[in-house]
Amino acid sequence: MARFSPDNLRTALEIVGRYPIAKSATIPLLHLAQEQDGYVTDDAMEHIAELVGTTPAQVLGTCSFYEMFKREPVGTYLVNICTNISCQIMGGEELLHHAEHALGIKAGSTTADGLFTIEDVECIAACTEAPCLQVNYRYRHRITLEEFDQLIDDLRAGELADEVPPHGTLAKIRQHIPAERSAGVAPPSGVPEPVWLARNAEGGDA
Repeated sequence: MARFSPDNLRTALEIVGRYPIAKSATIPLLHLAQEQDGYVTDDAMEHIAELVGTTPAQVLGTCSFYEMFKREPVGTYLVNICTNISCQIMGGEELLHHAEHALGIKAGSTTADGLFTIEDVECIAACTEAPCLQVNYRYRHRITLEEFDQLIDDLRAGELADEVPPHGTLAKIRQHIPAERSAGVAPPSGVPEPVWLARNAEGGDA
C-alpha cells in the first residue's frame, strides 16, 4: 500500500485541519505514512503533497532532511546502535560487531526474515547511559552483549509487542480531536509578506 488507506486518509484530513496553513502538517503526515507502510513511499509523498497543497519535491525535501524517515523498507525492528564517543568508549563498537554477528548481517542491512535492520548511528542523546541503542526509537541503556541477545530473543518471540511496536509507530494511542472541540484554526491575516519572498516572486536579484 502506498497512498493513505481510507482510515488513514480520514486521520490525515483531521491532522491537516489542525493547522492554519496546510503545509504545516507535512511532518505529521510523513509520520502517518511511515506508520502505515513502515517507510515513506513515493506515492505517499505525492498524496501528502495533494493534501497540503505543495509539490512532491517539497515533501521529499522535508522527508529526506530527517533521518527518522526511511525511504526504503526496513525491518519490523530497526536497531540503532550508537558508536559515538561516549558509547564507543563504553563498548559501542563491540556491541555493534556483536549485533552484526548475532543477526548475520552488516550495519545498514536487514535480516532475511525481514525482522531486524541494524544501523550504526551517531549520538542518540543518552551519553550518560552508554552503551545504548534504540529499537524503533525506544531506548535500551547500558546494554551488555548478553542483554542484547535476550532483547533479540524477546522481540522474535513477540514478548515486547506492548513496549516496542512495529517500525513507524510513534505512539500507542493516536490523538483524535472531535470537530466540536477543535480550536477553530484560521490562516494568519494582516501579516505583510516577507520582503525577500516578494522580491523573489517578482524575479528580482537575491
